[in-house]
Amino acid sequence: MERSGRKPADRLARIGWREHVDLPDWGLKRVLAKIDTGANTSVIDVRSLEHLPDDRVRFEVVYRTKPTRRTRWIEAEAVRWSVVKNTGGKPQERVVCRTKIRIGELEQMIELSLVARPRMRCRMLIGRRALKGVFLVDPAHVNVLTPRRVTTSKSKPSNKSNSKPSARKPK
Repeated sequence: MERSGRKPADRLARIGWREHVDLPDWGLKRVLAKIDTGANTSVIDVRSLEHLPDDRVRFEVVYRTKPTRRTRWIEAEAVRWSVVKNTGGKPQERVVCRTKIRIGELEQMIELSLVARPRMRCRMLIGRRALKGVFLVDPAHVNVLTPRRVTTSKSKPSNKSNSKPSARKPK
């Protein structure tokens, strides 16, 4: 360990700028998340939010939009309310909850603010607080810890030859 108490960079887990993450306490798998070093707090897309007694909240998480919209209702403790500047720079009050996140084989507790992200490709942003001391972001790659799922095509095989060399460099 360095004097600051942080791990040296060579001991941090390398992560791509976009990963699929699991939120096991909430029963969510392979949520598309953008790793956002410009954001302090992590965020997840919600459509509806209800305040319950004893600092609890109930909310509808939108964890996938393509090919079809998928949501799940979650009930959790609100650990705090936070005023955050949104992407337009305007202050916005948000509810913050804690849950476990899994990226690849690594798990840890993080805080997630709940906000509607209807026009964003990624349903979740992972901010600096969740990354600090655990992950090193590699902006040149995606899905470093969570490889893309291989799907089988149900379409008929193509008769085209694949003899043309690829323009992309092999990884």
